Amino acid sequence: MKVGFIGLGNMGSGMAANLLRAGHEMTVFNRTPEKLRPLTDLGARRADTVADACTGEVVITMLADDSALRRVTLGEDGIVDKLRRGATHVSMSTVSVELVRDLAQAHDQAGQKFLAAPVFGRPEMAAAAKLFIVVAGAPAAVRTCQPLFDALGQRTFPFGKEPVAASLVKLAGNFMLAACIESLGEALSLVGKGGIDPAMFVDLLTSTLFPAPAYRTYGTLIAESKFQPAGFAAPLGHKDVRLLLAASESLRVPMPIGSLLNDRFLRLLAQGGESLDWSAISQLAAADAGLPRIGRS
Repeated sequence: MKVGFIGLGNMGSGMAANLLRAGHEMTVFNRTPEKLRPLTDLGARRADTVADACTGEVVITMLADDSALRRVTLGEDGIVDKLRRGATHVSMSTVSVELVRDLAQAHDQAGQKFLAAPVFGRPEMAAAAKLFIVVAGAPAAVRTCQPLFDALGQRTFPFGKEPVAASLVKLAGNFMLAACIESLGEALSLVGKGGIDPAMFVDLLTSTLFPAPAYRTYGTLIAESKFQPAGFAAPLGHKDVRLLLAASESLRVPMPIGSLLNDRFLRLLAQGGESLDWSAISQLAAADAGLPRIGRS
C-alpha cells in the first residue's frame, strides 16, 4: 500500500519503520528533518512538505497534540487540501473529542475518509509492533487499513462508525493508566516509609493481585525511580488528563480522580518535571510522605 506518515517522534518512528518492514511504500514527513534519516535508510521516500506525504492511498498522522494535528490537517496546504478524494487519513494520536469531530466533518466534506485509530503502548511496544489499536470510522475504510494495523500492533479493537468513539475510549484508558500510577505512588510510599522494599512489593502485586502490564511497567519504573528518558513525557500526560476533563464536562460526567490527576501533573510541571516520564507524578506522594523518593535511583 502507498502510505504517507507524518510525525516521527518516540512512537511514530518505530511505527513507520514497521510499515516499511511489512513492505508498504512509505513517504515520511517530520518537522525536524534529522528524524527522517533512519527511515530513508530503510527505503522510505523523504517528504519536504505535508503535501508531499499526501500522494498515496492513506496518510497516517502521529502528532503530539491538538494544535499540531489541527495545523497539519486543516491548515493551508494541509492534509484536507492535498489528499485526493477517496483516500484515507488515519489519525493515531491521542487528541480531543472535539478535534476528531472537526476532522471527520472536514474530510467528509472533501470527499475523503477519516479514521481515528489511537494506540495503547509505549515506544518499546511501538518498535516491536505490539501496540493495541482502537479504531473507529467507516467499516470499509477500516478494512482497507487493516493490513497497516496488522503491521503496527498485536490487536485492533473496532469501536463503530463514529471516529469520536475511538478518541473517547483512548482518553478513558489513559485516565485509568494515570490513576494506576497515582495509586502505585501512594501505596509504594506507604510501604517504603514502613521500611519495606518497594521492588519486593511490586513483585508481589504483579505476581498475584495485579498481573497486568500497566502495573508491571509502571511499578518497576517507580520502584527503580527511572523517569528519564521519558517514554511518555509528563506534559503529554497532563494534556491527556485535560482532554479527559473537557470530555467529561461536555458529557456531564463528574470525574473527581481526574481532577486530582490534573493537580498532580500541574504540580510536577510547576516543579520542573517537563522532561520526566509521566509516571514521575508518583514521586509527589513520596514528597507528601516526607520521603526523598520512592525506590532507588
